[in-house]
Amino acid sequence: MSYGPPRPIARLLLTPEDKEAPARARRLLSLGLGEHADPALDVFADHLAALTGAPYAMVNFIDENRQFFAGLHVRHRVTLERSDDAKPQLGRYMERDHGFCPHVVVRRKALVLEDVCDYPRFAGNPIVDEFGIRSYMGAPLIDSSGMVLGTVCVVDVEPRPWGRAGLETIKASAADLITRLERRGVDGLPLF
Repeated sequence: MSYGPPRPIARLLLTPEDKEAPARARRLLSLGLGEHADPALDVFADHLAALTGAPYAMVNFIDENRQFFAGLHVRHRVTLERSDDAKPQLGRYMERDHGFCPHVVVRRKALVLEDVCDYPRFAGNPIVDEFGIRSYMGAPLIDSSGMVLGTVCVVDVEPRPWGRAGLETIKASAADLITRLERRGVDGLPLF
């Protein structure tokens, strides 16, 4: 039996470590992304929601500390009754350890969760309890330099069988948007 100092307790990291976050923050700043809502990206999120039939769609840029929804489609405000009568609402900002997009960014590949409650790692995420999110589908926005700038994603408050078609749609949408963003940055062309 040991009576020495206690060993550190291992903890499950719900949000993966993101070593590219500082470089991403600089890249987003240089592109003028991640600080302001963009009406063209709202239109893109509206289009993504229509394509997938999802009530919520986002174009999400992630820096070192937070997520910013530069494009946002919200069919109706997400609220959940709480004992303190405060109602959380989905806005343009979210903490970095909330949601599933940080996992997509670090993994560098699409993520489909038909029912987040089926995955212990994701079921404990704050947005499940606070907003009632039950399904998620997202794909990374990887620019021509290989930097993951953020994600495009859709969520629902009900489990959703997104299927192969949904996966292909979200991946194609991400590829389309990154092409448009880079063309806008180089040529000054509008997104749409």
